[in-house]
Amino acid sequence: MDNSKRKNLNFDSRAVYCPPDEATKAVNPPIVMASSFEYDAEIFQRIVDGERKDVNIYGRCGNPSEYQFEEQMMMIEGADACLATASGMAAISVTLLGLLKSGDHIVCDWTTYSSTHELLDHRITDYDIETTFVDTSDPDAVKAAIRPNTKIIYFETIANPSMKVAAIPPIVEMAHERDIVVVCDNTFASPYVMRPLEWGVDIVVESATKFIGGHSDVLGGTIALKAGLLPKDFLEKIRWNTMVKLGAPLSPFNAWMLQRGIQTLSVRLERQCQTAAKLADYFENHSVVNQVWYPGLESHAQHHIAKEQMPKFGAMLTFDVGDGNRALKVLDSLELSCFSASLGGVRTTTQIPALMAFLDIPKEQRLEMGISDGMIRVSAGLEDVDDLIADFDAALANLD
Repeated sequence: MDNSKRKNLNFDSRAVYCPPDEATKAVNPPIVMASSFEYDAEIFQRIVDGERKDVNIYGRCGNPSEYQFEEQMMMIEGADACLATASGMAAISVTLLGLLKSGDHIVCDWTTYSSTHELLDHRITDYDIETTFVDTSDPDAVKAAIRPNTKIIYFETIANPSMKVAAIPPIVEMAHERDIVVVCDNTFASPYVMRPLEWGVDIVVESATKFIGGHSDVLGGTIALKAGLLPKDFLEKIRWNTMVKLGAPLSPFNAWMLQRGIQTLSVRLERQCQTAAKLADYFENHSVVNQVWYPGLESHAQHHIAKEQMPKFGAMLTFDVGDGNRALKVLDSLELSCFSASLGGVRTTTQIPALMAFLDIPKEQRLEMGISDGMIRVSAGLEDVDDLIADFDAALANLD
């Protein structure tokens, strides 16, 4: 089946179908575990003449297993091109450094993943690149922050960990009127829940480590592009002038693992979204829980935006129990749910964002981001939801 037919398939079919390997006709693609490739005179000349992706040069420059994963991600994102990287942060860094130069300006949501925030607030400032942080759920705030040198508007579809939802259509409209590139981190949603390229976003980054891999056993990242403001070959350009130079390629084995993860993405996320919704209802009605943040709840500040943009509300949620000591007491009492970093796996995973991922960000800034010390983040897994509720019920009982 050629790519034009594949693109017309429904999401589940695009995720599952992969062309058989040309050499072996294997239904599942083999892993090409190679860092070096032998040349002959013809291949050498093609490289000299400027061919890149159509020939195998060196593992850091690309690998057939990586290319196959990129094609599969391109299909499920609805993208025109895709570039795989070693991690989600590698995808973010390669995107930003590939787009920006000294003197440029970014408008970014105030609440993003901690490493993203620190990259923008501390590291790239060394290169005279400035960021203005705003609430991207408020289009007027975004518009007011735009400057003549603004090159990127950056946000997360569902913010980590506040669960805030950005208003995508007005952001895209005001950005494209000014030739500003819109970059979106879709990790918390995944392509099953939300495909921002279909809403006019130019570039989508994903930490494939999370829901794409889905089993807490692999690292990877992706950059997906919809041609328009940027040309279709833009990602190939930054593969060579940025990703290769930074040394951030995805390994062949991880590419193979992530491609396998894509094939079960729909069935996993369907169940995980259902579980997250039931857990959100449970927490919202619990006496010791102060507040719950989940886009599917009517009490969520951007519920109306989420309803317009997402057919599902995702598998992530947060709730507050007052302070860090109380939050730790809850998580240390859990038996079925896992107290751990990361998210998106088959096991329900919990953490205290303020005291873990966001610990290096000053408390005043965390509070401005909407991250309290008593906030608990939950990534819903595949366990029976009644068993999960019983587990949380027993843990929360320690706070009564």
